[in-house]
Amino acid sequence: MPDPTNSSPDPLKTDLRRVDINPDFWYPLAWSKDLKRGKTIGCRFGRHPIALVRPAEGSVFALEDRCAHRQVPLSLGKVSGEAVQCCYHGWAYGRSGRCIDVPYLGKGKLPNGVRTYPCREAGGMIFVFPGDAAKADSIPLPSLAQVDNPAFKTRHFSPVVKCHYTFMHENLMDMNHQFLHRRQMGQIKARFLGQDAGEGFIEARYSFARSGNQQPLAERLIFGKHHDDPGREQPVEEIVSIRTTYPYQSLKIHDKDGDLIMELFSVYVPNSADGASTQTFGLLSVLRPKTPFLIDVIWPALGIFTNRIFEEDREIMELEQAAWRDLGGDHNVEVFPIVRKLRDLLKVEGIVREQTADPVVVWEHGS
Repeated sequence: MPDPTNSSPDPLKTDLRRVDINPDFWYPLAWSKDLKRGKTIGCRFGRHPIALVRPAEGSVFALEDRCAHRQVPLSLGKVSGEAVQCCYHGWAYGRSGRCIDVPYLGKGKLPNGVRTYPCREAGGMIFVFPGDAAKADSIPLPSLAQVDNPAFKTRHFSPVVKCHYTFMHENLMDMNHQFLHRRQMGQIKARFLGQDAGEGFIEARYSFARSGNQQPLAERLIFGKHHDDPGREQPVEEIVSIRTTYPYQSLKIHDKDGDLIMELFSVYVPNSADGASTQTFGLLSVLRPKTPFLIDVIWPALGIFTNRIFEEDREIMELEQAAWRDLGGDHNVEVFPIVRKLRDLLKVEGIVREQTADPVVVWEHGS
């Protein structure tokens, strides 16, 4: 949490969309399967380009994605042994970021290297620590749904949404927006059950009531048929818990007996200099039914269903971003208490930008 004695502007009074995500956490920048041996991938954390390198042997490492010579992306280079060579003049950099070879210079004349980032792999993702590297060992990786639990089947997803990352947190936390999904979910209404909050986190709990008989097939296959009575609202017995544990977000669904039947992990990584685009990394874990192979049969239907829901969310969040841009700032009139508290959490835990007319990220490492 930011130092309360710091003389910087009060984050609670600033525009939420001018609050950058705190770099002192582990963020996934790519899926492990997408980075082959002897290859590189170019990624971004905000305005910071980062090259991920997987040598022929050894673990992945992450470097600033530019050659110190002519600033050409190292992600376009050639992996050679435990190093990557710039595609332009062949300057070579090791996992420490130090320049270890310039083909046309003597070894005693090597220039300075580039920045390196702590890097780990977990849950099929490549995580990078973009902030103060000295803090990396003391900051744990997040809980990654049930990706390592064989009782669950897990789906990966990573859409790009053209909006500030805070819109994503608000969207999932506020289940009152089910009206948006009426074509996919039918007539369903969220019922707020309570909340919990503490150092760096906030959680909301909901149940849902269905007032029509339009239960989606994917929902029925996973949770079972909810018996409908046209004369009254029917309670959906599952409890949905949504938690932002900064900077990550999770959604858990428990059945009437308290057993976990679905868990979502998601993190929203800014991938543009102006903060107006976000790369999502998500894991959706679903409890395998007792019937063997049934989960494999319903998996395509679940994928179609969740994709349709997310596309509706994507469209609305991008409209929110466009409105922020057109209106010149955040003019939201928020009335739901849990979302108001969420917004405060995101402001306090994040990094306030300089208040300039142009919403450009100004965070520098070490500032």
